Amino acid sequence: MITTEVRGEVGVIALDRHERRNALDVEHCVDLRKAVLDLGPRVRALVITGRGTSFCAGADLGGVYGDGFRTALYGALRSITALPVPVLAAVNGPAIGAGTQLAIACDLRVAAPSAVFAVPTARNGLVVDPWTVRRLALLAGGGAARAMLLGGDRLDAGLAFHRGLVDRLGDLDAALEWAAEIAEFAPSSLKYSKQALDTLFEGAPWDSTLDTAFEESWPREASK
Repeated sequence: MITTEVRGEVGVIALDRHERRNALDVEHCVDLRKAVLDLGPRVRALVITGRGTSFCAGADLGGVYGDGFRTALYGALRSITALPVPVLAAVNGPAIGAGTQLAIACDLRVAAPSAVFAVPTARNGLVVDPWTVRRLALLAGGGAARAMLLGGDRLDAGLAFHRGLVDRLGDLDAALEWAAEIAEFAPSSLKYSKQALDTLFEGAPWDSTLDTAFEESWPREASK
């Protein structure tokens, strides 16, 4: 249900549950987290995508109300945001609810023409956590976040790109090509920039490790 592969310096994780349009339940959230933790340290960039016509149709409503789903889901999302390497979402189709959460947990998003983003929690009597609300507003803007969360709006690929929720338009190959390019960049620079963005925009606590990472990202002068 969760497949992985390595292409050079790029890892690929795919949700592969066609009959449920890649919807997530506890088991698949746990497997996704395991795949991220296993593959992430072994590559210099990671791509997450879906097989078939959907990226992720959201939470499997048959299990979303059960014990442990929220813990499993947010554990998977945190494993993505905590990786020191850039993570790209290749959004090949609808990313609904938890699918949008999965996409915005990634650092960058490449969306195919069939991609659609929505967080229909109000329709389902559910809510998303403050991190999701903040991250969505930072990426897509406060107006778009309100329209999605309060008005039930859906953003297609073009509108999501216009709003900033999507960084590039293209298919999986386009995402893999971008990831391969990123994998050639300096790892220390990417790690520092990701940490700095999380600290300055995501409310992560400021500590001395960010200053240390900044200093370590500069080449040392040759000793005389």
